[in-house]
Amino acid sequence: MAKKTAKTETEPVAFEDVLKTLESIVEKLESGQVPLDETIRSFEEGMKLAEQCHRQLNQAETKLKRLVRNRKGELETEETDFGGAEQE
Repeated sequence: MAKKTAKTETEPVAFEDVLKTLESIVEKLESGQVPLDETIRSFEEGMKLAEQCHRQLNQAETKLKRLVRNRKGELETEETDFGGAEQE
């Protein structure tokens, strides 16, 4: 039977799936039952997943808009201010 190939970066992965995998890694590391070399690999993978989650959240934030009426009474979109969001 052929082994499943890992998803490439061009294939989108659901935020929830990435977060679930990250949570699984954290639980494994917190157990204290993982050999050092595996701990390091898992930590590196976890950092990559955390970065991916952060990127996906930032992308979602930029897409969020709210509908407002301008002075002419027409509907238009306006960037949402999330107050407290980091400025880069």
